[in-house]
Amino acid sequence: MKKIGVLTSGGDAPGMNAAIRAVVRSGIYYGMEVIGIHKGYNGLISGDVEVMTARSVSDILHRGGTILQTARCLEFKEQAGVLKGVESAKKMGIEGLVVIGGDGSFRGARDLSAAGLPTVGIPGTIDNDIACTDYTIGFDTALNTARDAIDKIRDTARSHERCSVVEVMGRDAGYIAAYVAMACGAEAAIVPEQPFDFERDIIEPIKEGKKRGKEQNLIIVAEGVGGSVEMAKRIEKETGIETRATILGHIQRGGSPTVTDRITASQMGVHAVQLLAKGIGNRIVARQREEIVDFDIMEGLNMKKKMGNELLDISKILSM
Repeated sequence: MKKIGVLTSGGDAPGMNAAIRAVVRSGIYYGMEVIGIHKGYNGLISGDVEVMTARSVSDILHRGGTILQTARCLEFKEQAGVLKGVESAKKMGIEGLVVIGGDGSFRGARDLSAAGLPTVGIPGTIDNDIACTDYTIGFDTALNTARDAIDKIRDTARSHERCSVVEVMGRDAGYIAAYVAMACGAEAAIVPEQPFDFERDIIEPIKEGKKRGKEQNLIIVAEGVGGSVEMAKRIEKETGIETRATILGHIQRGGSPTVTDRITASQMGVHAVQLLAKGIGNRIVARQREEIVDFDIMEGLNMKKKMGNELLDISKILSM
């Protein structure tokens, strides 16, 4: 291949810029022209692109978000939209494409490959919910952002002997909630994957902690469960402990990516370009047991990622 494109799609994640940088510079290394596509699949259809050089991606490794910007493209849910994308790529001379995003983005990548445009996906999502990979770009940064905010919340909760209910991101996946619950010493983590009993899992641990002289309590709730404000009101009513709810929201998407995210994104970006250099598309790049590998997109999308109970169980053991 002589010319490839790169785009970011769906929700942004810290480390996407590191992946873009890796795609651009490794593409140039392998003798390719690299086209940056703005605003996801919308930019592919409309031709909103720029030629990327090694200097185009200077000084972006440490930046959050994505310099190419991102958007969700409803038109790409229909075959007609996919065909428009392929036709637009052909007009621009783009022979292969790297898509950085989540599972929705990978469905578009699958459809583009099936329609004749070899496409490789790189998992970029803070939720860490792509089944074929142990790790997705942005997860570690989101964890550290949430941890930093929760540590500050605990400081004031301890000063006032309060209970804090903190809602973190994770619509369908509770990995952020489970990890920060352990890292921050929470009494409970409430996640979409696991059913919970309010009395058993929240009220009883708080009451037991109060008997042991605990001066503050912390409950972590994934946004897919929601209801953090109502939970706080119910906790205060049933325990008599002053309780406040905090929704961290999109603060978890931003910020300078951690070393883990920068390195993983760089490795995945180079691997994606190496696949396209061989004429190979319809793949998802993944990290398995610290190695960078790749899967057929359909195989990857059909895998199921199941959260075990280990992290939640350990958090309960240590929360006394």
